[in-house]
Order: sequence, then structure tokens, then C-alpha cells
Amino acid sequence: MSQTHPFFALHRHGMIRVAAATPVGSVGDTAFNAEQTVQLATQADARGVDLVVFPELNLSSYAVDDLHLQTAQQRAADDALATVAAATSGLRAVLLVGIALRRNGRLYNCCAVVSRGAILGVVPKTFLPNYREYYEKRWFASGAGLSGLTIEVAGQSVPFGTDLVFAASDLSGFVFHAEICEDYWAPTPPSTMGALAGALICCNLSASNIVVGKARERAMLCAAQSARGVCAYVYSAAGPGESTTEVAWDGQGMIHELGEVIAESTRFAREPGLVVADVDVERIEQERMRFGTFNDAARAAGDPETRFRRVAFEHAAPVADLGLERAIRRFPFVPNTPEKRDADCYEAFNIQVEALAKRFAAARAETLVIGVSGGLDSTHALIVAAKAMDRLGRPRTDILGFTMPGFATGDASKANAWALMRALGITAEEIDIRPAATRMLEDMGHPFGRGEPVYDVTFENVQAGLRTDYLFRLANQRRGIVVGTGDLSEMALGWCTYGVGDQMSHYAVNAGVPKTLIQFLIRWCIRTDQYDAATDAILTAILAQEISPELVPAGADGAIQSTESMVGPYALNDFFAHYVIRHGLAPSKIAFLAWHAWRDVAAGRWPQDFPADARVAYDLPTILHWLEKFLVRFFATSQFKRSAMPNGPKVSAGGSLSPRGDWRAPSDGTAEVWLRELRAALP
Repeated sequence: MSQTHPFFALHRHGMIRVAAATPVGSVGDTAFNAEQTVQLATQADARGVDLVVFPELNLSSYAVDDLHLQTAQQRAADDALATVAAATSGLRAVLLVGIALRRNGRLYNCCAVVSRGAILGVVPKTFLPNYREYYEKRWFASGAGLSGLTIEVAGQSVPFGTDLVFAASDLSGFVFHAEICEDYWAPTPPSTMGALAGALICCNLSASNIVVGKARERAMLCAAQSARGVCAYVYSAAGPGESTTEVAWDGQGMIHELGEVIAESTRFAREPGLVVADVDVERIEQERMRFGTFNDAARAAGDPETRFRRVAFEHAAPVADLGLERAIRRFPFVPNTPEKRDADCYEAFNIQVEALAKRFAAARAETLVIGVSGGLDSTHALIVAAKAMDRLGRPRTDILGFTMPGFATGDASKANAWALMRALGITAEEIDIRPAATRMLEDMGHPFGRGEPVYDVTFENVQAGLRTDYLFRLANQRRGIVVGTGDLSEMALGWCTYGVGDQMSHYAVNAGVPKTLIQFLIRWCIRTDQYDAATDAILTAILAQEISPELVPAGADGAIQSTESMVGPYALNDFFAHYVIRHGLAPSKIAFLAWHAWRDVAAGRWPQDFPADARVAYDLPTILHWLEKFLVRFFATSQFKRSAMPNGPKVSAGGSLSPRGDWRAPSDGTAEVWLRELRAALP
């Protein structure tokens, strides 16, 4: 498959490659600073970078104090900017460089935006620190309130003011805003208005000397601004070479997107640095459309887009495979760092426990009724139920667990079900559904009722329906509520029997948890000693089993019914579901991301406790095969099941599928729009 096809080009999928540059500075040597800027700009351009953010006053130098007010220094800064513009005229990368510039008898601390040798505009710093070690008001004038102006610089007359956003005329989503250092420490950062005016990438040129703890503060502000502004945020702080007469510098570079850091530099490096990442402007635009408060804030601020000047430029991004400078998690519902994984598992598990405890108390029930198959979902629902009863001070014997073997129930799974119920100390019973199922099939005139080995969907659903029917009647009889075991992945795929089947319960405690997360939740319970050693041992055994509905007898080769062979790997399905439900991305974009996430088993970071022998790679044809099936299942065939799903707690920020929560869709919809989009974009 040719990788020259547009499908492999990041710009066709709403990605913009950005960089935070940390040049080696000087104490006022503007020619040296220009040379360093050009070198890093050239390196960035060679890596396919679209936008490079340099530190504050990187051409003039920051810590030169009263030298800023010397005519020779000011002229040298102008010359340095002209040198940079001329030397980078053949580069595609847009440069945001820091410089002190004169205008109308004042000196401004500025960001100059340079593209292909042209200076697109100049943005002055709004907030000038003048406390503790800072004396900027001694040298610079604030740009606050300056709009609609121009400035003469490097032989060009260009827009000047704090009312500028810059937008590529030929690349959708490449819209950015610049602010300078102290601006984002202010209670009202200029980038807030820039974002409300339409900028999707906000940039900060910073000097920011380093003191203990300040790097954490900067990271917090970057994360917060990218979250509140619903944008990407690129930050570059001055590094080595600046004067250390009174302060020192660490060269911190960071790129955040929607509150999450996606790239950061090595601090205190002695060499020039360039931290690069691809930001997803399509995801940002989608998030703004979903987050109505963003639009409300723009209206409340008087619609800043009507006051900002949008400076257009032609970018001419190549339609080429430039790779992807961005880590894509294979398991988007599962953090792949141990500390975040454990924190998320703690929250997810306790959300489920508290939700079930509340429903049990509100229903004034006396028992929890649950079908226990020995599989992942019922196992997780059962341990959640056990913890809920512990928290309520109720005996675990008030949990009524029923294993209900059918025609294909395996000895191992049945043994696991019994072992788990005994280990947890619940009330355990067994009801063999085969006689009732046989009678029903006979009454229906089904071939199996005549002894024929016909294992169709009716054969399967009779068993699934009987199990649920028994559970509801048992709950009636024993003053209980039925705890649903089906998970979010199954609801996304419609992999459940509707009505009197595993689609229905009194409370669907797993409905907000995808299959991939359930495995990690069970591992977290083992790792953090939520239960005793006997329970941990059986949980470990259940994790090692193949996922199977066990509704069709094993074949002649002894192979059991495999869920993933029918609906696809849950790892891929959960990946697809996350980007459809949470972000609404186009199928071709989802395929592109999945290919980068899954094509190389040795690339990227796997969650720490994910079994090594379960680590696999998927090529693009495999991804596309299962993605098409997912799209049909999700959009065309399974919504009616979600429209009638029982209550259950939302667990993940990735979303839920309840029609009363995150997802509302027609039950008689079609998948054609999504299938056509995918097929039209493929090689």
C-alpha cells in the first residue's frame, strides 16, 4: 500500500505540527541570536514543523536591563529580525520570535510573526511585570488596548496590536494567537480573548527565569489555559546564554492540548532544543462545538471575533507522509503511566461502588441479584457489589449469585464462577437452564428441539433471555434488584440480547466501563488488596480466560466460541468507540490514529501491567476491516438497544451511551455517511 496517498498525510486529518524552540541565547549579541534562531528554524522546517515558538526577546536578549534603551541595541534588534526574515524566506515554518521594537516614541516587548520572509504582524506584550526581580515597566510600554495599528519594521509596514490572530488561508484549523510571558500569569490572559476570537493554537513566548517550583507553576498555567481556552498551548522559556547576573534560566518548552501535556523539553540543557508535537485542531474544534459554555463565554465577552483582525497567509503544507509527532494511546480509556492508571482505577471503581450502593438503598431492596458466569463482566460487577455491601455495612450473603449453565458453558468458567462466589462469601446457587431452554426450543419448533445441531441466533438468545428472565423473577421473589453486568463496549457494538436478555437489568453498574478498562480495574483490585488472597487468585485466573459468550457448543476441534473473532478485538473497538463517542472524529481520522497507535508492537508505551504475551500489532487492512464493522454496528444496528438501556453511572470522561446522558441518536439511523467518508479517504 503506497504511503504517498493523502490518507497518510497528517494535515489531511486536522493536525498541525508545532514546536517550542530553545536557542542558546546571548547577553545582547543580536547577530548571534539571529544565527541561533535561523539554525533552529531550519531544523524545525526539516522536521515538517508548521509553527515554531521562540522565547521572549530571543533576538534582543531578555536580561540586558537598561541596554534595551540604547539606540545601538534597538537598531541591532531591527537588523536581526530582517536577517531572520531573509534567511528563512525559503522555509515553510511560521516563526514567532521575540524582539524589542520601537513605535511612536515607545519601546514594546513584542512577538514578530514571520512567514516565508514576510513579517505577518507584531503583537506587543500586555502585562509587564514590575515586582520582585522584574522591572519591565522601566523599559517597555504595555500593549494593552492597542488595536487597528501598524508598525514599520525591517522595511515592512505590518499590523501591530493585541487584536491579531493569524490564519492560514489554505489549511483549515491553522489559526493561532500569541501572548508573551507575564500575559498568562494575569487573571485575564490575552489568549483567552484570542481563543474566543477563533485561535485554536495559543502561543507564549517567555523568558521566565527559574526558581524552585516555578516549572510546576508554568505547567499548571499551560494546562489550565489550554483547558479553559479549549485550545492547544505552545510555551517556550529562555534557556542557556542569558545573563545570570541576578537570575538563572532553565529553557522549559511545553505543548499542551485541552489540558493535557503532549510534549515537553529537557530542562537545563546546554544545547539548543526543539520540542515538537502534532496538535489536533480538528479535535479542538469538535470540543468547542460540544462545549456550549465556550460559545456562551464568547457572547458574554462581546464576540471578540468582531474586534480581532485575522491576518491571512498562505502556508502550502505538503500532502505527504510526515509521520506523526504525537503519542497515541492504544487504550484511550486507560492511562499508560502507573500513577495515572491507579488514580483512574481508584476513581472508576469507587464511582461504581457508590452508585450501586445508592441505588440499592433507594430501592429499599433486601438483596442484590446477579448472574455469575465466570467471565470478565459478571466478575467485575460482582466484586463491585461485594464492596458496595461492605460499605453499607450489609452482609455479603445479601448478594444472591446465580450461575446458570447452558448448552455451551465450559467447565473452567463454571468452576471460576463458583470459586469466586465462595471466596467472596455471597449466597450462591446454580440453575441449569438447559431443560427450560430445550422446552422453549421444542415449543417454538426450532430444529434443536428435534435434536438437530442448529446453533443460530435464536438458539443463543433463548439461553440469554432465560437467564435474564430467571434473574428478574428471582429478584421479585427475594426482594432484590438485578445488577446488570454488560459493559460500555458491548453497548457500543450492540453485543447483547435485547429486552428479556442481558441488555436489561434494574441497574447497569458496568454500563459506563469499556471492556479494556474492566481488565485494568480487576488488576487494580488485585494489586491494591481490595479483597483477600483467595479472591485475588480466582480473579487472576478469570483475567487469563478467552472472552466468550459460551452460547454455542465448542466445535470438533474443541475451540470455544470467541467473541472477538465475531465482533473484532475489544482493544480496537474501544479505540474506535472513544473517538466516535467523545470526539466525533471522521472514520478516516480514526483509522489514521489507530494505524499509528497499533502498527508496531514495539513502539510507544504499553500500560505497565498489560501482559507481554497479549501485546499485538494490527496492520491497516485489519484496522479498516473491523472499523467498517464497528461503524455498521454502532450507527445502524444497535442504537435501539441503547435507547432503552437501564440506569447506570457514567464512569469515564470518554463518555457514556445512555440516552439520558452523553449520547442521543435515532434508533433507525444509517451508517452510510460514515462508511462513505472512510472509503473515499482510503488508499
